[in-house]
Amino acid sequence: MRKEECYQLGTIQKPHGLRGEVAVFLDVDDPSLYTELESVFVDQGGQLIPFFIEGVNVQAQKAIFKFEEVDSVEAAGSLTGRELYLPLAALPPLEGNAFYYHEIIGFRLVDVTSGEVGTISEVISGQQDLLVADRAGIEILVPLHDELIVRLDREKQELHMQLPEGLLDIYLEA
Repeated sequence: MRKEECYQLGTIQKPHGLRGEVAVFLDVDDPSLYTELESVFVDQGGQLIPFFIEGVNVQAQKAIFKFEEVDSVEAAGSLTGRELYLPLAALPPLEGNAFYYHEIIGFRLVDVTSGEVGTISEVISGQQDLLVADRAGIEILVPLHDELIVRLDREKQELHMQLPEGLLDIYLEA
């Protein structure tokens, strides 16, 4: 399995207890969806290695994972800082205007006032998530806020937004 075919579920923070359990920060909206996992992929030196799960206990954004064949504090400690991944196919489908960031790469970005802006090439996650739209070689950064999203058309591969007034002018007036 390649990273491009997966999404990051979380990061192993530290060993937990004496039997090889690990505390995991879950970087997902609803951690309760992940209580029945049978396996995950662990990034070890750029390779995704499958780890089978004996049990998961979710508590808010944190979970305690017990992996098969990880039976000591030392073995659990060797996993500290490693990222956990799941296949993109494991994501539950979303409806309406809800979307996964990877899903809209390649979609056309359309401003309801100005028309087509460009093709979404990237989503930058941070304190302020941003869409990157390519318009004839010009990168346009657009704040990603729910209140700016008007409509997502999966069939036409278009994201319609009400862009802040003057945003396009900043990029196109040169």
